Amino acid sequence: MTVRPWMTAIAFCVAGMFTVGYLAATSYLVLRDGLIGATMARQARMQHDYEDRISSLRAQVDRVTSRQLLDQQVVEEKVEKLFRQQLALTERNGKLDTLLNRAGNAGLPDPALEAAPAPDVQATQAYGRQASAGQNAIDRLLGRTDAGAKQASVAALAYAAPSAGTGESVADRADRMFSRVTLSLKDIERQQLSRIQALTAGAEQTADAIESILTRTGIDVADKSAEAADAIGGPFVEPEATDSFEQTLGGLDTALNRLDEMRDTARRLPFANPSPGSQITSRFGNRTDPFVGRLALHAGIDFRLPTGSQVHATGAGTVLTAGRSGGYGILVEIDHGNGIVTRYAHLSRSLVKAGDTVDTGDAIGLSGTTGRSTGPHLHYEVRRDGRATDPARFLSAGMKLSDYMN
Repeated sequence: MTVRPWMTAIAFCVAGMFTVGYLAATSYLVLRDGLIGATMARQARMQHDYEDRISSLRAQVDRVTSRQLLDQQVVEEKVEKLFRQQLALTERNGKLDTLLNRAGNAGLPDPALEAAPAPDVQATQAYGRQASAGQNAIDRLLGRTDAGAKQASVAALAYAAPSAGTGESVADRADRMFSRVTLSLKDIERQQLSRIQALTAGAEQTADAIESILTRTGIDVADKSAEAADAIGGPFVEPEATDSFEQTLGGLDTALNRLDEMRDTARRLPFANPSPGSQITSRFGNRTDPFVGRLALHAGIDFRLPTGSQVHATGAGTVLTAGRSGGYGILVEIDHGNGIVTRYAHLSRSLVKAGDTVDTGDAIGLSGTTGRSTGPHLHYEVRRDGRATDPARFLSAGMKLSDYMN
C-alpha cells in the first residue's frame, strides 16, 4: 500500500480532532462542578439583590400609603366639619327666611337694601359670590356632581393635591383651602347676625313708638308676657346650650311678636277718622247750646256731612246699639275693648245691627239730622269707662300711628 501525503495529513487531522475532543471532555468533567457552583452563587446573589430592592420598594409604598391614609383622615374630618357648618347655615336660612318674611310683612326696612343703589348692587353681588364660593368649595370637597355623589375623601384629596414644584403637602394645602372656605362661611354668618340685629332694633323701636303714642293717649297697654307669667310653672331644669345665632333669632321673634301686639291693639282702638275730609263744625268741650242758649258740654265732635253720606267705624269692635236713642237720633254704638266705646249719632240710617262685628273703615250708617240736630252732620263721641273723652286726641294719635302701621 502506497501512503500518499494527503492521506498522512488526514490521519494527523483525525488524530488531532480526537485529541482535542478528549481533552475538552476531560476538562468539562473536571471543571463541571465548579462552573455549576459559580452559576448558582451568581443567581443567588441576583435573587438577594432583587429581594432587597422589593423590600425597599414595599417599605416606601407602606410609608406613602400611611401618609395618604393620614392625609385622607385629616381631610375627611375637615370635610365633615365644613359639611356641619353648611348644614347649620342651611337650617339657619330656613328659620331666617321665615322671620325675614314676617319682618317684611310688618313693613320693617331690610338693612341689606338700605344702601345707595350702586353700592347695594355691589354688596349683593359680593354676598352672592361669597355664598356661591363657599357652596362650590364644599361641593367640590364632597365630590358632588350632577351625575351623583362620589366618595368625599377621594374628591377632597384630588382637589387638595399639592402643586408641582411647591413642596406643599396635601394636608398643608387642605388646611389653607379649608381656612379660606371657613372664613367665607363665617363672613356670611356675620352678615346674617348683623341683619337680624338691625331688624330686631327696628321692630323694637317701632313697637316702642306705638306704645308711647298709645300711652300718651291714655291707653293702658297690657303686657301679655306679664299676664302669662301668672299661669306658668314646672320643675327647674338646667337650660340647654344655645348659640348666639339662636338667641339672636329668638330676640327678633320676640320683637316681632311685641310689634304685632302693639299694632293689633292700635287697630282695635278708634284712631281712624269716621268721615275723612269733612269739615269740623263743633269741637269737644263747653259751648253755647244751640237750642237753649246756655253753656253746656259738647261731648264729641261734629262733622259737616250731606245727608246720606257714609259713616265709617273708627276701629274694630262689636256693635252695642243700632237704632234710635233720644237726642242722639239714630245712633250706632261700638265697643272697642279696653273700656272704650264710640258713638255715631244723628244718622239717617243704620247699616249694622246690635251684635255685629265691624272692622276699621267699615260703613256703619248714613249721615242725617235725626234727633236733637240743627242740620245734616255727624256727631262723633269717644267714651272711656263711660266718661266722654276728646276724640281729637284719638284722631291726632291716629295720624301719628299711620307712620308705624303697615
